[in-house]
Amino acid sequence: MVAMGLYETTEAMLMGAQNISFPFAPLNSQGRLGWAADNQSVRDVIWNILLTRPGERLMRPEFGAGIREFIHHPNNETTRRLMADVARRSIRRWEPRVELLELTVNSDPLQLNHVILSLRYRLKLNGAQDGFEFGLQLSN
Repeated sequence: MVAMGLYETTEAMLMGAQNISFPFAPLNSQGRLGWAADNQSVRDVIWNILLTRPGERLMRPEFGAGIREFIHHPNNETTRRLMADVARRSIRRWEPRVELLELTVNSDPLQLNHVILSLRYRLKLNGAQDGFEFGLQLSN
């Protein structure tokens, strides 16, 4: 096994290396852990960044955005801007394989206490674009 320095590790990640899926995917037909590659790996990491509270991860206490911490906040412009800012800063810090194109947090017009975080990103490796939405119910 060859030890890799920080530069080589980052380079391998940017070159589309496969990563163990986290959260762990079900075992495959050979009884091995599932592997996420390219965009699926990026999506998994972004989900982890958004849902992990700072201080929750051992050995990396500053990791994560802690988006769920906003569930007790009112659904107003200040809260939505804070959520967008926290998510944007966390993704830029912890996911070097993407360039954020857009990140917005808007009220759901059908539910007054529900917000939708939408993000679009571009993979630096191949320029492919993707995105997803994340809904969260806030207090009334």
